[in-house]
Amino acid sequence: MAQQPEPTMPFHSVRYALRALESIARRSGGIHGERLAQETGIPPERLAPMLRMLRREGYVDEPAVDLYTAGRTLRQLGSAGREQALAARLQRNLEELRDALGAAVYLSRYVDGEVRITQCAHGPDAPRVNEWVDFRSAAHASAVGKCLLTQLDQDGRRDHLARHRTARFTSRTITDEKILFRRLDHQPPTVPVLDLQEYAVGTVCAAVPITAGRTVGCLALSLPVESAHRLRRAAETLNRHAAPLALSLTL
Repeated sequence: MAQQPEPTMPFHSVRYALRALESIARRSGGIHGERLAQETGIPPERLAPMLRMLRREGYVDEPAVDLYTAGRTLRQLGSAGREQALAARLQRNLEELRDALGAAVYLSRYVDGEVRITQCAHGPDAPRVNEWVDFRSAAHASAVGKCLLTQLDQDGRRDHLARHRTARFTSRTITDEKILFRRLDHQPPTVPVLDLQEYAVGTVCAAVPITAGRTVGCLALSLPVESAHRLRRAAETLNRHAAPLALSLTL
């Protein structure tokens, strides 16, 4: 029998998960599933798989059948040591993804007008990208950078490229700003952004957006070019795991 994939949460369901967690957190004694559905207005067909995911991620406990209480993860992220707990949790998530994908995995944010890799999980069998050009100067060429730029408005993109010109790194690098903007405009938000040796010869990458409040961020992976045949499937898996990370960042 084929192994069943781990439950994941569609990205658009983050707002539903937040609604459910708010109701659960308000009750120290827990809340039954039927009551939770009534309070949140979440359809049962969405609520059931969501609760399974929230249990797996530690946000929710089920001490009795169909009774839900706040889990350890939710309590930690609501405590005074939130920042440390969040960083540790995100790192564990990245390492699990690294091992599952066989690829280096990155968490990035757009902070104060700059591309920043905030956390990374890599290893001997999942080498990270050789940052031969500062990522802050390579947003037009990297999957991370392009994914972050897609989340900015036109003025934000123009401001960034006014400070970081579109230099050519490989024969595949897009240096024409009009072409770049057109591709960014036509990038579907639910489809991973790809970098097929645009930043560095020998490396392919994919990135998916992570929206947490006003934070512009993304989750990305990189593979050596000889593993390029695995990129699209790995990117789809990455996309399915973006929502739980966004949920952690939002809480």
